Amino acid sequence: MTSAPRARRMRLTKLAVLGLLLLPIIEIVVIVAVGEAIGGWPTFLLIVATSLLGAWLIRREGAKAWRALDQAVRSGRMPTREIADGIVVLVGGGLLLVPGFVTDVVGLVLVLPFVRPVARNLLAAVISRRLVTQTMSYTNLTVTEAPETPEWEQHEAPEGPQRSTSSDEVVEGEIIDED
Repeated sequence: MTSAPRARRMRLTKLAVLGLLLLPIIEIVVIVAVGEAIGGWPTFLLIVATSLLGAWLIRREGAKAWRALDQAVRSGRMPTREIADGIVVLVGGGLLLVPGFVTDVVGLVLVLPFVRPVARNLLAAVISRRLVTQTMSYTNLTVTEAPETPEWEQHEAPEGPQRSTSSDEVVEGEIIDED
């Protein structure tokens, strides 16, 4: 059971490494193609402009996400939506800061407010799937084959002094704080 998640993790790691190796090559090909289409200086200025746009959008949308997070915390509710929005804005803005057109397009899509709910749902799905996978690998259980008694109840108690659950014994003492 544990070899399947491990094999999947290795496959995803290999895909991530491959993607990180291919991304600069793809970016260079796209930059060269844009440079041939519009010229060298306009391409350079466009790359600088998208980086400046990324910095401005991180500041603007990040401040909005921070205010929403602060408001949610002050109102006493769990700020899960606001935290996810903050992560999506941070990733999108970071991609806009990276020189290149492919990362700029992906970053711009992530920063746009009307796309964030989709990105937030994808983020939640990835995190929940990861948590389920990690929980399954740590407990060595599957949903369909759960043992009758939990694993922690299958083992004997550790050796050493044990406190009785029916003990009403009280030990009096004094705490001295030397600060």
